[in-house]
Amino acid sequence: MLLKLKRSSPSSPAAATSRSPSRVAISRSSVFHAITLIRAGEEVRHAGGSRRRGLNHKRKGRGKNAKQLTWVLLLKAHRIASFLTSLAPTLWVLISAVKRRVDAGKTNVNTEGGRENESATVKTRFYSCIKLFLFLSISLLCFEVAAYFKGWHFGTATLQLESGLWAPGFGVMVYSRWVLVRVEYLAPSLQFLTNACIVLFLIQSMDRLVLCLGCFWIRFKKIKPVPKGGGVVDLESTEKGFGFFPMVLVQIAMCNEKEVYQQSITVVCNLDWPKRKLLIQVLDDSDDPTTQLLIKEEVQKWQQEGANILYRHCIIRDGYKAGNLKSAMNCSYVRDYEFVAIFDAYFQPMPDFLKKIVPHFKDNEELGLVQARWSFVNKDENLLTRLQNINLAFHFEVEQQVNWIFINFFEFNGTAGLWRIKALEDAGGWLERTTVEDMDIAVRAHLHGWKFIFLNDVGEGGGELYM
Repeated sequence: MLLKLKRSSPSSPAAATSRSPSRVAISRSSVFHAITLIRAGEEVRHAGGSRRRGLNHKRKGRGKNAKQLTWVLLLKAHRIASFLTSLAPTLWVLISAVKRRVDAGKTNVNTEGGRENESATVKTRFYSCIKLFLFLSISLLCFEVAAYFKGWHFGTATLQLESGLWAPGFGVMVYSRWVLVRVEYLAPSLQFLTNACIVLFLIQSMDRLVLCLGCFWIRFKKIKPVPKGGGVVDLESTEKGFGFFPMVLVQIAMCNEKEVYQQSITVVCNLDWPKRKLLIQVLDDSDDPTTQLLIKEEVQKWQQEGANILYRHCIIRDGYKAGNLKSAMNCSYVRDYEFVAIFDAYFQPMPDFLKKIVPHFKDNEELGLVQARWSFVNKDENLLTRLQNINLAFHFEVEQQVNWIFINFFEFNGTAGLWRIKALEDAGGWLERTTVEDMDIAVRAHLHGWKFIFLNDVGEGGGELYM
């Protein structure tokens, strides 16, 4: 704001001198007031300019932020579009993999006459039932999702349903019938199964608690199995009748084990046992000609080095591992042997494995099986192998050991075990009726009165955990 001041010149010196002091003071105060107003106006203009510049700066920032937000949204939209475009090929690959697995399961058919067609027909029906069940489950899931988005839900006392899904009233009617079926038939069954699962969980928890208490008791009492007669039997000594080197048959069961067959055959051929009293059978159940040739060449190499080792291949692959073992036990030369040690292809027994296990059979005619604990070469490979090692350590340290001490029964683990051949024959031998042949033969041998021993301190040189 501008204030113009006009000072009039006096008409005469008398008039100038006749001006009163109060009149002069008022004029000076007016001037100071005007100067103050001018300064205030300038400050107001300066503040207004600063405010305008701040608003312009904020507007520019908002515009910049809006552009950045637009680019972020476009980037997210691009990622979503890429995910959606890759979803269909991924589902197609998954479906193709499932189809290949299903088709692969149809190749293992019995080739004896008309049973081939019968087995193929049964398996085709079985897979058709699985496909029908999957289709029905997916359909019901889609129906539930659609009902959820439509807002159909249960009320406190009544069922509240909104408008139909396909036609007025039709969707409501279908969904209401489906809900009634669930309430009348499915809900009671599921509730019963839930209660049964809770009861089983409590039983299993009590079982685990008892096993842990039994393990603590074993460690507290320092209970360990010892051969009869006390102490360690000296296998090398022939004085006082302690010489004990029985005929032992070692079987290595393998099927398409291209990665581990060489190390398995090598460690078994290096077992510390008299070669004239040790026979190694490599039971190859592979269906890959290349793998068969590699295993056969490895066996021939050890034969040339003096190892008593044989290669066997099943032409009729029936019964999986149980059928493979049964076929090997039917050989005529097996009757010359008293014990049989069984190893899977990915296990590596220590050289003194037989010397630590065989003495427990001396003067103990009721003993049918000695099972050794497993150890693992790759237990620290990653998190998965560490978790598997914890699980299997509990199985051997607690379950197997406690069951042997208190009830004299535990399951044969399928490998790292030494059987008395007479016990196998007395139990009926290996049966192809099941894929859990280790538990099957253990139960039958136990029912025939044979005793078992579990050695927690005798481990193998390294089985491999699956990653």
